[in-house]
Amino acid sequence: MFARLPRRRKVAAQILTLFSMLWVAACQPVSISGDMGSAGPSIDPGAPVQVALLVPSGSGDPSDDFLSQNLENAARLAISDLTGVRIDLRIYATAANPVQAASVAQQAVADGAQIILGPLYAEDANAAGVAVAGSGISVLSFSNNPTIAGGNVFVLGPTFRNTADRLVRYGARNGIDSYMIVHADDLQGAVGRDAIASAVRNNGATVAGIQSYALSQQGILDAAPRIAGATNAAGADAVFMTAGVNADLPILATALPEAGLSPVSTRFIGLTRWNATPQALALPGLQNGLFALPDQQMTAIFESRYAAAYGEAPHPVAGLAYDGIAAIGALVAQGGANALSRAALTQGQGFQGTTGIFRLLSDGTNERGLAVATVRGNQVVILDPAPRSFGGFGS
Repeated sequence: MFARLPRRRKVAAQILTLFSMLWVAACQPVSISGDMGSAGPSIDPGAPVQVALLVPSGSGDPSDDFLSQNLENAARLAISDLTGVRIDLRIYATAANPVQAASVAQQAVADGAQIILGPLYAEDANAAGVAVAGSGISVLSFSNNPTIAGGNVFVLGPTFRNTADRLVRYGARNGIDSYMIVHADDLQGAVGRDAIASAVRNNGATVAGIQSYALSQQGILDAAPRIAGATNAAGADAVFMTAGVNADLPILATALPEAGLSPVSTRFIGLTRWNATPQALALPGLQNGLFALPDQQMTAIFESRYAAAYGEAPHPVAGLAYDGIAAIGALVAQGGANALSRAALTQGQGFQGTTGIFRLLSDGTNERGLAVATVRGNQVVILDPAPRSFGGFGS
């Protein structure tokens, strides 16, 4: 089921790291702020809904072509699952270029698109959103960069804020009241730091301190004694790290215990998916730590269905295209002419997606139902399952 040609294995490994950093692609994004109210096209629920899917093909990079095919495959799979709703899906290539993304977004609207799904990269999504802002057409981008969200642009990708809030809420119920925030001194680390700090303060906990490190092996090794000393001196209940499994996490999770920070007395918590690589689960520093992950049952169902349809496992980003179509289909099925309005898109009950429940928020970001997990004996153990409705989400 997960068989893939060797070249594609390499491509998939490269873009797995890319997916966790899609928001970094934005260069000084222009967020479209303001209340757009119920802006959106009036549709005929009985007629096909025209959806423009913007994908990064045409850039000359095989990774972009691979991602584009995954996104289109997932979108078509979602369309086949709809009942009583017809989708006219039209594909537009952005070439992973913001100028072309803006151009094809305008062309899609001129062609009659009633909603735009994509683009993938944050800078492209921002450009597309700006280009069609005056049309009232919403852009459901695949980015997870919150700085481009707002106005007619939504981000479907999982956000640091969502993950941090879920983990801190769980911690509040389990005696974790003070956090040392540990982050790399790059853009992703800074955004993660701010998301953690906001979640801690918003949930009534305490930021015991903030420590950073240069994003290199030597930089982490040099900083580890300082971080361990500051954490122990502050008496923090947990150290909340922004590190990723494909970069700094393995070094940090090894160096901190060696520097005298005990995972037994100070809980290690991660902002990223620790189970993204099996090797990470063997790291001593991560045993009994906490991290969040999507609804594994729903994820497995999607992966199985995609593999059955297309002969290989989907890239993680592909599920976002399915989610976008699923949300559009659910809204149109309600039979209202304003099904694709901003007010409809941000309905509180949300939608069922490939990784569990999700909903779009009025600020253009999203909220996803996540499980809280730990590592025991080099295995992932679910401590608090992902919710199946938003009634008790994040509690």
